[in-house]
Amino acid sequence: MNTIIKRTNVRYGILLFLFLATVFNYADRATLSVVAPIMSKELGFDPEALGLAFSVFGISYVVMQIPGGWLLDKYGSRLVYGAALIGWSIVTMFQGTIYLYASPLIVLVVLRLMMGAIEAPAFPANSRLSVQWFPDKERGFVTAVYQAAQYISLGIITPLMTIILHTLSWHYVFYYIGATGVVLGIFWLIKVRDPLSHKEINQQEIDYIRDGGGEPELGSKKGPTKISFAQLKSVCVNRMMIGVYIGQFCVTSITWFFLTWFPTYLYQAKGMSILKVGFVASIPAIAGFIGGLLGGVVSDWLLTRGYSLTTARKFPVICGMLLSCVIVLANYTDSEVVVIAAMSVAFFAKGFGNLGWCVLSDTSPKEVLGIAGGVFNMCGNLASIVTPLVIGVILTNTHSFDYAILYVGSMGLIGLFSYLFIVGSLARITLTPTTA
Repeated sequence: MNTIIKRTNVRYGILLFLFLATVFNYADRATLSVVAPIMSKELGFDPEALGLAFSVFGISYVVMQIPGGWLLDKYGSRLVYGAALIGWSIVTMFQGTIYLYASPLIVLVVLRLMMGAIEAPAFPANSRLSVQWFPDKERGFVTAVYQAAQYISLGIITPLMTIILHTLSWHYVFYYIGATGVVLGIFWLIKVRDPLSHKEINQQEIDYIRDGGGEPELGSKKGPTKISFAQLKSVCVNRMMIGVYIGQFCVTSITWFFLTWFPTYLYQAKGMSILKVGFVASIPAIAGFIGGLLGGVVSDWLLTRGYSLTTARKFPVICGMLLSCVIVLANYTDSEVVVIAAMSVAFFAKGFGNLGWCVLSDTSPKEVLGIAGGVFNMCGNLASIVTPLVIGVILTNTHSFDYAILYVGSMGLIGLFSYLFIVGSLARITLTPTTA
């Protein structure tokens, strides 16, 4: 009598680590935005200086995307991501010491540049691991889960940071968040493995991943030793990917408003106390978390119901981009309730349509997923440079957030246009024989 061996579900443990690592990826980025209203007063930073400190993270983050992708393809996600998590967490801790130096702004800028460079492989690694560990029909949900981690970070970790800020000081926000990330990084290196080298996975789960379109062998294949121009061209220079890059820039612009200037907006423009800011800022984040999970679930449901990959992935994106424009309503009311409602709807919509990484996983050449993720993240995170600086300049010249909110709202329309008229049908790009 044959015994049926039950399939293991090790991949969900990997998903938990992806989620937690991404939570602290965003928590470390958000530390500065939380402490900014208090720290800038103590250290004498004006809006342009603060905008510079916010944006330099994005400069090194963008520059290091392709090198970070190359490291992932060569050395694998487990080692690169784990080491990066520990590295950027240590840099976060050092940001709490900038008051000790004669030029704290220069030290802060240097540390933010370092943090951006070290964090560069994180999201390409998420994408690469999702292809290794999950079949196509689960990838929308998986992407939604690790993308939703940013909202958990904003919704739960941010209030905790404001409590630390209120009861201790801004220095301890950096110390506690950084130290927690170091511990998580150590556990990552101990627990996370590629599918074929994981001791707890059985053959049934490996077959399930492979038969469903995943690539469990990806981690055991020798990665590329160099990046050829032809490889980059095949990933970048086609209409579909250009449209996806534009859409990701728009989504990331909305994200970076919430990651950088949103607490200051509530504190300065709406007159809330710093403790109230921490809890009020969590409301849009929770809405974004719900929207993010729902977008992935809807996308996978459409795929399992027989809709094309194009329809299943683009429908949530288009709906989310359109609805995110309601953020501009905050310019036309003095009601705190209406402002938070508009922000919450916008962040819910942004989460619902935030499937860019899923689209990348479905369309990029599997041979160069790390590089492809690096190019995609580089283009999207140009917004991490542009958005904080643009808002800082707007505030300096107008002393009002009105045009800043209008700028953020316009990103939804541009992203909508890109997915409707540029992206076209979704299909996986194949490398030519000379570059495979």
